Amino acid sequence: MANVPKKAAVKELKFRGSSRDDLRAFPKEARGDAGYQLDRVQNGLEPEDCKPMSVVGSGVQEIRVKDEAGIFRVMYVAKFEDAVYVLHCFQKKTQQTPQAALALGKRRYQQMMEIVGGKGHR
Repeated sequence: MANVPKKAAVKELKFRGSSRDDLRAFPKEARGDAGYQLDRVQNGLEPEDCKPMSVVGSGVQEIRVKDEAGIFRVMYVAKFEDAVYVLHCFQKKTQQTPQAALALGKRRYQQMMEIVGGKGHR
């Protein structure tokens, strides 16, 4: 029997703080697009539109969603084997990411690292 590559397991989504409720508050189309992009990440694929957010923490990425209702962002970390951690979901009102959003992302990243850091994750 030939060596068939083993399919990677789908990673669980783990939401930090109010990020699940914040994502649910997105307008329907933006919420659907963000959910689709997170599904791609869970399955080991890159989102269609993302950028690194190393200012928030090591391995943090930002999914970028734009629709008629505005511009939306989802900060997440997918560098761990078992889960994708969603740190923050918000609507952008200006070109630059608000300092409050960055600060909240950093705080949730640090809290997440305290929890997962002791479980052998890198």
